Amino acid sequence: MTPTSTLTQSILHRPTQLFESYVFDLDGTLYLGDELLPGAAHLIEALRDHGHRVVFCSNNPTRAPQQYADKLTSLGIPAQVSDVITTSMTTVRWLAEHASKSKIFVIGEQPLKDSISAAGLELSEDPREIDVVVASYDRGFDYRKLKIAFEALSVYRRAILVSTNPDRFCPLPGGFGDPDAAAVTAAIEASTGLVAVAQMGKPSSFMFETISALTGIDPATTLVVGDRLTTDIAMGVNAGTSTALVLTGESTLDDVDRAEPEGRPTYIVESVDDLLPVRSTRSAG
Repeated sequence: MTPTSTLTQSILHRPTQLFESYVFDLDGTLYLGDELLPGAAHLIEALRDHGHRVVFCSNNPTRAPQQYADKLTSLGIPAQVSDVITTSMTTVRWLAEHASKSKIFVIGEQPLKDSISAAGLELSEDPREIDVVVASYDRGFDYRKLKIAFEALSVYRRAILVSTNPDRFCPLPGGFGDPDAAAVTAAIEASTGLVAVAQMGKPSSFMFETISALTGIDPATTLVVGDRLTTDIAMGVNAGTSTALVLTGESTLDDVDRAEPEGRPTYIVESVDDLLPVRSTRSAG
């Protein structure tokens, strides 16, 4: 763990109250790869036992929401599909609102494509008719896909570029990671000279708006919990929630030191089990 500086020593502490609702990131926060992080199952059980709403939120659209619910359940955190919000859901919602009659080229994995198709939206790989290019986390990304996007955007000049999420990499156990959607988006932007006009994952306000619309949670009484300042914490800050950074994933105490004051979390804890107040069992707000 990174040595604690004078600044972060003063804010490395657990909340003194419970919140009505909690929005948890997954990878790097509750689990890493296929291993549950210490205290995660106990925390979720304790929150639910006291009547607090728990929502799970992921920027990774390579699994369907039901797959995330099944994974959490198998790791010891019972979850229903209604507890899970992902960028596949926000992407579908955005496309339905802004491009319902468009032909869409998805650089992404099958669960994302299936979600878009299931919503009645039309997929295409013909650059002459593509209206929207969706750049996402794609472990099968290759030159063929890049060329289709390039032609749709720069040759036929009829398409717009959007991104599911801005993550540079997806964390893996042992300090490793996979290049994520930001790498795919950067390749398209570099070759076309264009920039994505929208992104649907954390930290965008569209992600929290979707969470609130589907679950009814109130930002004023919600704690957003995650391991990344630039996505999880930034989403909470943008939405007006309280935020908690856990030091089990990407961001470190040094990152907090370097962050602008308005971008720092309300709380910093070493792991999620530190989110339970020592004595309080009553909801805030």
